[in-house]
Amino acid sequence: MSKLLILGSIAFDQIETPFGKTDVIMGGSANYIALAASQFEVPQAVLSIVGSDYPKSYLNLLSQRGIRTEGIEVVEGGKTLFWSGKYHNDMNQRDTLDTQLNVITNFNPVVPEDFRDAEVLLLGNLHPNLQMDVLQQMSSRPKLVVMDTMNYWMNHTWELLQEMIAKVDVLTINDEEARQLTGEYSLVKAAQRIIGMGVKYVVIKKGEHGALLFHKDKVFYAPALPLAEVFDPTGAGDAFAGGMVGYLAKTADYSFENLKNAIVHGSNIASFCIEKFGAERLLNLNKEELYRRLQQFKDLTQFDIQLK
Repeated sequence: MSKLLILGSIAFDQIETPFGKTDVIMGGSANYIALAASQFEVPQAVLSIVGSDYPKSYLNLLSQRGIRTEGIEVVEGGKTLFWSGKYHNDMNQRDTLDTQLNVITNFNPVVPEDFRDAEVLLLGNLHPNLQMDVLQQMSSRPKLVVMDTMNYWMNHTWELLQEMIAKVDVLTINDEEARQLTGEYSLVKAAQRIIGMGVKYVVIKKGEHGALLFHKDKVFYAPALPLAEVFDPTGAGDAFAGGMVGYLAKTADYSFENLKNAIVHGSNIASFCIEKFGAERLLNLNKEELYRRLQQFKDLTQFDIQLK
C-alpha cells in the first residue's frame, strides 16, 4: 500500500439541474477525489485552502474517513472558493453562473513533512505553478504522478503547462481538452501527441461515454455504466480520478494492466457520485454497494465470442 497526496480545490458549490437546486454545499475537486480514494482505505493527505467561513464539520467528514487535513490552510477572515452552475436537459452541458476565487488566489501549498515521500501524487486542476511547487517539495520523485488540467490553463499558461506535462506519468483530460491541447480531432492521434510530450499514460474522460486509456501503442476502453437517473454530474470526473488513484495506491502497481483495473474502479465510484447532489453519495457509500456495481461493470463488458 502506498501513501497518496492530493492537491486540489475545496469550495462551496451551488448547483441547479433539471432535478432540483441546492443551497450552498460542500464542493471542490479535492473533496471528491479524497472521498473517492478513501474507499480503498489508503493513507492520504489533502493540500488545499479555505476561508474561516468553511465549516469545521466539513473538514471533520474527511478526517473521519482517514483523510489527513493538516495540509488544508484555513485563512482567518477569508472566504472560500465559490462556484455556481446550472445544468440543462443535456447533462453534458452546463452554464457557470458565478465563480468567486477568494482565498485560492493566494494559495501557497505546504506539503506535510510525513507526506513528502508519498509514492502517489495527484495534482488536481489548479494553476501549473501550484502543481510544480508541490512536485518540487517532494523529498524524492513519487513513483506515480497524476495530473489533471483544463482548457483555461491551455489558454493562459501554455508554456508552463507544457513544462508541467513533461514531468508527470499520467495526464487525465476530457475529450474536448485533448483536442484543444493537441489540435487533433482523432482522440487516438491526440493521445499519441500527448505521449510525445513526455507522459507515460493518457486518460481521456468522455463523461457518460466512459474513459480511454492510452500507453505507447496500447488502448483500453472502460465504459460508463448506463444509469436510470443522472442527478448531478458535477464531481464525477474528480470522483473518477480519486477512485483511480485510490486503487493504484492500494495495489502499489503502476503497470498498464493495473491502470486498466484502476479506471474501471474509477468509473465505478463515479457512477455513484452522480446519483445525488454534490458529495452526498460518496459520503454514504459502502463496500457492498461498490462490489455489486463492480460486478455489473464486469457483466456489461465480458462476453464469449467464437472467432473463426
